[in-house]
Amino acid sequence: MTTQSQDIEAAQRLTEAYKTIRRELGKQIIGMDRVIDEMLICIFSRGHCLLVGVPGLAKTLLISSLAKTLSLSFARIQFTPDLMPADITGTEVIQEDKATGQRAFKFLRGPVFANVILADEINRTPPKTQAALLEAMQEHQVTAGGRKYSLDEPFFVLATENPIEQEGTYPLPEAQLDRFMFNVRVDYPSSTEELEIMRLTTTTAVPTLHTVLGGEEILALQETVRRVPVADPVLQYAVQLVRATRLDSDEAPAFIKESLSWGAGPRATQNLILGAKARALLQGRFHVSTEDIRSVAHPVLRHRLITNYSAEAEGITSDRIIDRLLGTVRAGGDDGGKLPEVFGS
Repeated sequence: MTTQSQDIEAAQRLTEAYKTIRRELGKQIIGMDRVIDEMLICIFSRGHCLLVGVPGLAKTLLISSLAKTLSLSFARIQFTPDLMPADITGTEVIQEDKATGQRAFKFLRGPVFANVILADEINRTPPKTQAALLEAMQEHQVTAGGRKYSLDEPFFVLATENPIEQEGTYPLPEAQLDRFMFNVRVDYPSSTEELEIMRLTTTTAVPTLHTVLGGEEILALQETVRRVPVADPVLQYAVQLVRATRLDSDEAPAFIKESLSWGAGPRATQNLILGAKARALLQGRFHVSTEDIRSVAHPVLRHRLITNYSAEAEGITSDRIIDRLLGTVRAGGDDGGKLPEVFGS
């Protein structure tokens, strides 16, 4: 059992680590503050993250740079149409003992046996290979030859996806999308940011990134996130938001029933709460407010709301539906925002 003072001390370490990671990434990544925040929230919540954006927005560079600030093993898997499941998880081979001449099967671990996995262009490989990640993402283990092999902890899958090229791609099925805690949208940089990118990337200077956190520290901070208290009205607000997306629910507004063919499941509610807890800690608070829930609603819900044909024809996206949902579903009672700050912001 940990005391409240120990939790507060751990929370302060997380807040300081967050600021340091942001500074280190700022040496190589221009802008993308929201994207970095959402990625870090996802990592400290023990979640997996899907980054969606057009080519050339430094999605891969961001993930590899983040891995350098964490003292963790890193593996990049470039997804291609000919990639096989064994190329990810590993395979059994026959090896001969030179001393005895006996042969035996030995499991050779694949690149998934690392702490941070960059699944680059995950929608470019067939469903059979995409599914090879399902067990690893959910159970943190790989099954091969009837044996189970545990993955090293902590374990994160950070995947990228190109939304504009559809030819030769295999869209992720809803079951696998649901395994990702966050769907993070990566937008174009502003004119000021793009000018700074040109200055940074067209010279011989190579920024040096320093390690901020190790594996044991990350595991401890993940435990701290789960100990953050949440008031009942905040929990109820998260439940109301998710239930309002379900067509057969009495809480669903009319525009939801008109625009969606499928709503979010219970995993969305869990991720709303976990993401809100991590966000509160990163901002220097040891309690969760409804504003924290609202801040993580888009990355949690955008890939879990399936629009129908009518909405797609009118150009209504899941983000627009979430915007309207946040304006419709109101929090009742004390949302936890009136609690005093436990430590500095």
